[in-house]
Amino acid sequence: MQRTNWTIAVVTSILLGMSTVSALQKSSTINVTGKWLFQVETSAGSGTPTVTLKQDEEKLTGHYSSTNLGEAELNGTVKDGTIQFSFVANVQDMQIDVAYSGTVETNDAMKGTVTLGGVAQGTFTARRQ
Repeated sequence: MQRTNWTIAVVTSILLGMSTVSALQKSSTINVTGKWLFQVETSAGSGTPTVTLKQDEEKLTGHYSSTNLGEAELNGTVKDGTIQFSFVANVQDMQIDVAYSGTVETNDAMKGTVTLGGVAQGTFTARRQ
């Protein structure tokens, strides 16, 4: 009986160790650097911005380009499968803080939410081009 309990304990330890290694590998293999096509749906309308991202470890920089919000430089983070970035858009001579927050589903897909200052909020999906 003791041998069976010992075997179960060893197998459990190995499986837990493997899941920890897998989680570490996942966080270190996420790389969102590149050009992304977003599909955004908000209470103020929809759009398909193009976002170019550059990831340096957890730091994120890039450029946002859309018909609705124009061009802007962005900053953010990527950590443990979560992506966040923000920028200031100039719409009809009014500055709006725009913030994206979501999850990196794969190295080629992400989804989440977007807030446009106090004006609108919505969701997004994105695919690497």
